[in-house]
Amino acid sequence: MSIAAEVRPMVLAGTWYQGQPQRLAAAVDAYLAHAKTSQTDGKVIGLIAPHAGHRYSGWVAGHAFAAARNLTPRLVAVIGPMHHPYPYPLITSAHAFYQTPLGSLPVARHLLDDLSARLKDQLGFGLTPIANDPEHALEIQLPFLQRALAEPFLFIPIMLRQQDADTAQILGQTLAQTLAGQNCLLVASTDLSHFYNQPRAEKLDRALLQAAEAFDPAALFDLERRGLAEACGLGALATMFWAAKALGGEQVKILNYATSGSTSGDYERVVGYGAGVVLQGH
Repeated sequence: MSIAAEVRPMVLAGTWYQGQPQRLAAAVDAYLAHAKTSQTDGKVIGLIAPHAGHRYSGWVAGHAFAAARNLTPRLVAVIGPMHHPYPYPLITSAHAFYQTPLGSLPVARHLLDDLSARLKDQLGFGLTPIANDPEHALEIQLPFLQRALAEPFLFIPIMLRQQDADTAQILGQTLAQTLAGQNCLLVASTDLSHFYNQPRAEKLDRALLQAAEAFDPAALFDLERRGLAEACGLGALATMFWAAKALGGEQVKILNYATSGSTSGDYERVVGYGAGVVLQGH
């Protein structure tokens, strides 16, 4: 593999977020500074963050990443949906590095290989590495991690096409086995309801965030089946919860909620955004 091919090309720079390094750093720092400091008693082991363009969801995402400010995880696993129609249930990157205007992040290939082997034993399939993917759900989180965390880290990219409860539970618990004993941070990348009017969106999102705060991944799927809540990364969120539980997570705190209407002014077709944190200890 050539040097150029080792780096995943940036898809979102200059459109979904600022493409110039100094402007991107300043924008992300502003989102982090805007977030009110929350009392998060306990060790932060997981984050919930939205994945729209920064101008729409950055103010909400800032609350999640502000809770992780100055942490020093050696490993960061970002788990999100794969919005594009790849014919694989679970996907990772074939590249050795992800890149943003703020620098490159090495992919923890040895841990992905370990996770994939464990998954094959459990599910009959593992993680399929793909190159040059256009997925935004992971890349959009990286500038926040690069500005909030105090030290460089190894990146574990995981994308789900198959977001059912059984797959999410096995993936989460197996990920926890791979990460056991290591200094890691988990990030679930998801938006909430899509394209309802503001009152309907708030009702759906309130139900999902209440289930999230109850730290009940199974309840997320029950709400979805009953048409009472939705999220494009529901399986990713549940995966993170199951992994966090297995790694000692004890409580979830929702830190902020808004919709795209706050930025766009269109309250007839909104997307919901939530930020939260998973804590070990009370």
